[in-house]
Amino acid sequence: MQENRKFSVIDRIKSFKYAFNGLRLFFINDHNGRIHLFAALIAIGLSFYLQLSASEWIAILAVIISVIVAEIINASIEKLADVVSPEYHPKIKVVKDLAAAAVLMAALVAVVVGLIIFLPKLSRIIG
Repeated sequence: MQENRKFSVIDRIKSFKYAFNGLRLFFINDHNGRIHLFAALIAIGLSFYLQLSASEWIAILAVIISVIVAEIINASIEKLADVVSPEYHPKIKVVKDLAAAAVLMAALVAVVVGLIIFLPKLSRIIG
């Protein structure tokens, strides 16, 4: 059991340092993370260009973050599973597939939200 330590600003700052390092490692080492980041930057650029309302911005940012969070959790599970079971194991495969499914669901919702918000605005500009 961990002892009760006093609140420490230094410890809180270190925890942010670790979190930002995790983000850096994720975007440097995870190919899917870079793909999601690229898609997010396109969506954000399009959002500025189309002058989204505040509620539309909230929806776009929420789905962007949900996809990135799901991908970070998926990458974490995959890395941990590879350490726990370097050899193929059917139960580890199920765990990895479930984590990947979470990313897929978040990405599908992000695409649907993007279509709902962007398509009408783009059709007025194009058509």
